[in-house]
Amino acid sequence: MVRRALALLTLLGSAAQAADIDDVLNALKRARTLAARGQAEVTVLFPPREMPTRRAAALPALTVRPALVQQNFAVTRLGAAAVAGRPAVLFELIPKVGQAARWRLWVDEVWKVPLAFEERSAGGDLARRAVFTKVGATLTRQALAQPPLPGGLADALARALPGLRLPPGFVPSGIGARPAGREVTLTDGLNTLTLVVARRNVKAAPGVASRRVGGAYVWLVGNLPHNELNAALAGIRRADQAPLGTF
Repeated sequence: MVRRALALLTLLGSAAQAADIDDVLNALKRARTLAARGQAEVTVLFPPREMPTRRAAALPALTVRPALVQQNFAVTRLGAAAVAGRPAVLFELIPKVGQAARWRLWVDEVWKVPLAFEERSAGGDLARRAVFTKVGATLTRQALAQPPLPGGLADALARALPGLRLPPGFVPSGIGARPAGREVTLTDGLNTLTLVVARRNVKAAPGVASRRVGGAYVWLVGNLPHNELNAALAGIRRADQAPLGTF
């Protein structure tokens, strides 16, 4: 009887977690085409800036990869909440492995779109918060593009930087050029890191690691503990931008 009860509790818990992540993913997908408008307060503490808080008419768009969110995050429904006078449900998203940032998301109970979100480091420090203080009566249509992950980019990156160890859950999601070299975006579904191969070094700062490899410098920038950023770069044996030149 005890074993059956434990098995039943496990099944119920798994079903609840599956329902929670479905609710979050549906809200994030819905936000690509529909969004609340009104007055929002946006605070960004990482990376540091002179004026961390600003006013906006909408929440900043989040670059979300639903399949990776489902793979990399444990989602928990924390309960009912109110945002700008509207009923909402609060969800917490915690990485299953590694020390990437954790998130909280407030989803409108009726509209099923986000009304607020919060990003915190693995140590609990606030990195970013956006919350509506007032919302309009209806949703507004929008069209946020979701380009597919570039095919072959992971293999090209492995050839360009042999020995690179991507932080747990992160995959290459985009690439671009900058005056000093090439820039690769990494994502775990919600969090973003920037990897740069350049001819010059970068100024030391929180959330920034760099390493000289031959005649080049490799930087990794993002909301991860410094030891995690350094560990990702520590094993790189050479830096060759040529494999990245076809993207």
